[in-house]
Amino acid sequence: VQLQASGGGLVQPGGSLRLSCAASGRTLSRYVAGWFRQAPGKEREFVASIRSSVGDTYYGDSVKGRFTISRDNAKNTIFLQMSSLKFEDTAVYYCAVSFRGLITSEVRRAANYEYWGQGTEVTVSS
Repeated sequence: VQLQASGGGLVQPGGSLRLSCAASGRTLSRYVAGWFRQAPGKEREFVASIRSSVGDTYYGDSVKGRFTISRDNAKNTIFLQMSSLKFEDTAVYYCAVSFRGLITSEVRRAANYEYWGQGTEVTVSS
């Protein structure tokens, strides 16, 4: 599976961006997809994930209420709608997918995902 993340860029505080993660090489089914981010000098942080079967979503505390993860199975694409962006949202954002049937307690851990995209950079600056 190849994952291609896109949609990053420069945005002012309070603005919005929509990230996309397009999958190729395998049809996405029965998966958990996630977004993680990594700011300079910091560890990779869980942002959000979605379970394909029922659409259950999970969010990191720092983005809850501002970010929304969604999927379009027909287009083999995962999205991350980011709103009310803050300076501290600046990071490289990575999408990831797992086909191993992660349970809820596992979806926030980066090491549990088998496939990763290359990352797209988001900069929040005035």
